[in-house]
Amino acid sequence: MSSKKYFDIGVEIWNRKYRYEGSNGLPADKTIEDTWRRVAKAAAAVEKEQKEWEKKFFDILSGYRFLPGGRILSNAGTARAAVTMFNCYVMNKIDDSIEGIFDVVKDSAVTQKQGGGVGFDFSTIRPVNSHIKGCEAKSSGPISFMQVLDSTCRTIMSAGQRRGAQMAVMRCDHPDIQEFITAKRGNANLHMFNLSVAVTDKFIEAVRKNKDWDLVFEGKVHKTVKAIELWELIMKSTYDYAEPGFILIDRVNQMNNMYYCENISATNPCGEQPLPPYGACLLGSVNLTRFVSNPFTPKAKIDFKGIEETVRTAVRFLDNIIEISGYPLEKQKEEAQKKRRMGIGITGLADLFMFMRTRYGSPESIKLAAEIMKTITYASYGASVELGKEKGVFPLFDKDKYPKGKFISSLPKELRNEIAKHGLRNSHLISIAPTGTISLFAGNISSGVEPVFAMTYDRKIRNTTEHDVSVVEVSDYAYRMYAQHKNDGKSKLPDYFVTADNVTPEEHVKIQAELQKYVDSSISKTINIPTDYAYDKFKNIYMFAWEHGLKGCTTFRPSDKMTGILTKKDDGQKKPEQKTLDIPRPKELEGTTYKIKTPLSPDALYLTINDIIEEGTGRRRPYELFINTKNLQHLSWIVAMTRLISAVFRKEPDPSFLVDELKSIYDPNGGYFSEGKYIPSLAADIGLVVEKHLTKIGMIKKNGNGNGNGTQPVPAEKPKKGAGKIEANKFMICPQCNDKSLYYQENCLKCLSCGYSKCG
Repeated sequence: MSSKKYFDIGVEIWNRKYRYEGSNGLPADKTIEDTWRRVAKAAAAVEKEQKEWEKKFFDILSGYRFLPGGRILSNAGTARAAVTMFNCYVMNKIDDSIEGIFDVVKDSAVTQKQGGGVGFDFSTIRPVNSHIKGCEAKSSGPISFMQVLDSTCRTIMSAGQRRGAQMAVMRCDHPDIQEFITAKRGNANLHMFNLSVAVTDKFIEAVRKNKDWDLVFEGKVHKTVKAIELWELIMKSTYDYAEPGFILIDRVNQMNNMYYCENISATNPCGEQPLPPYGACLLGSVNLTRFVSNPFTPKAKIDFKGIEETVRTAVRFLDNIIEISGYPLEKQKEEAQKKRRMGIGITGLADLFMFMRTRYGSPESIKLAAEIMKTITYASYGASVELGKEKGVFPLFDKDKYPKGKFISSLPKELRNEIAKHGLRNSHLISIAPTGTISLFAGNISSGVEPVFAMTYDRKIRNTTEHDVSVVEVSDYAYRMYAQHKNDGKSKLPDYFVTADNVTPEEHVKIQAELQKYVDSSISKTINIPTDYAYDKFKNIYMFAWEHGLKGCTTFRPSDKMTGILTKKDDGQKKPEQKTLDIPRPKELEGTTYKIKTPLSPDALYLTINDIIEEGTGRRRPYELFINTKNLQHLSWIVAMTRLISAVFRKEPDPSFLVDELKSIYDPNGGYFSEGKYIPSLAADIGLVVEKHLTKIGMIKKNGNGNGNGTQPVPAEKPKKGAGKIEANKFMICPQCNDKSLYYQENCLKCLSCGYSKCG
């Protein structure tokens, strides 16, 4: 065990994320207790007996027993009137028209400006090349409009404090589903999106029986594929690229408490909240590490009564937040107040298992997790019934239909009778959300329901300036407590101290499935897959998840096909030296000239790429590129571009990497449409031309499904046996600090080193 000095990451997170500096006459937070008092006072402001409830709220907050979502900690009781305390939203249904699409673009921009992540269902947009009546044109399809929203999210992110997070969902029977599945391959397009396929029971049946599968839009069959082939495309894509996830959309709606008045087709960005149009998720988590006595001993015991009491107070706390929060859109406010949805979840589960000397994923751990979740769920519904008696039930409660819901029918009879007789305050109460930052705040407890990713790791801490950075060691809470328990810092860790890569995919699924029985919404969880896990075993994981009752599933397997994955590891063998090309220019070269017409200029650009034939191999390869145009406005930029690209052509044996680099460039002023496709910048357009040319001369080929999204280099020759082993690493390169410390957990990319999180 490490003997390095302990660094209090919780204080650092508080200073950077949740500490209020004070304004408009409101005092600053001088201590973490001040933050708790500020939040407790704000939540109690709507109560008749404010002082009493302020104390009760403070009690569950100050001991880190209940951790509200980060938006609440940051904003409650401050002068920030134009911010939301809800973490995430699902946007309204996208009408299949330019007006409808850009209404959603506007609404999502307003929502993201206030700090909310957003989810979209793109199944309502007609497929690419469909006829548009009235203007005699072809539609550009849902993928092109996803690119518009991706650019919007990047822009909002650059102006605000919270990074943008978006979820794109498409039904498994949409005609563009194959393009959707592979949309993020090979370049930086759509990096502000997570992708999930909405899978129906009918599709699962078609896969299991090897049936044909119709891809339809508005009742018209556009094409028919083999269901098993579409399933294979999903599975191979998530094996190689960690996307798409899948949402069992029929099961989501069948188990929805509000089945009688809403239809769900999308989720929030991390998947724990399936929501109707304009739906919002208000989140908080019970910190399980605070409810274990005598940890690491045979006398270890869970305080279930303490959990119940904390949950009952937390329900009231979150219900009050619905009243005091700001809302980006009026329809979001209406939706929240009609149903009063909330999501109480858990965090620190893996640490609790270690306290109880139980291995994560074992049958004992699964049984223990179920008992904890059952306690929280029953306490939450009981508290909501009592709150409904006092303050009134949620407006859309139907005394005949609500008690007949499938999830409600699974509750104990006594509780069901109470709901039928009195109603309840909140339509939904349980959701297990990502807790990355608030778990760090609570002393680096294990996040959500995930296993511990690493017992210790180094983290960069910014001191006084951007360049004044210290590197400190951060350790997991249970790991640290165990060191104190042994009091020597040298004891070998017991076998119940496991990390994510020691948990099998089946164990991940079984824990999630057991918890799902007691969760009325859903669960944000990632099934981590070892790099060397065989595809023949992997391809059954989603079906295994379906069989075990999950509402959704996401996997992550590090792969050299994903941008940013570090895969080359020295195995001690000498690698063949890679030679650069430096061929003198012949007097004559053959080439091809391509025309680019953009709305940025009345004059077209003409790109000429000249090729050379390599001696010995007879292979054609690009040698130089020229760009000509009458518009001299950007002459210096054009000259620089041509010289740099030509230099790469002449010196790099495989220049195909240029394609992805150019295509990932986004113009801050916005892109444009060309031939029905969204182009994020002129540089990206040039990248598409280079891709077209390299494909033409055989240096790259289309990706596996032949749709042209992404490229694969064509090797000049097969690698020699024993020339060097390629082994994937579980970390990626962080876009913020450039360290090899980015990992995937809870459906979100996170950096152990600098604290970057794609999900904010």
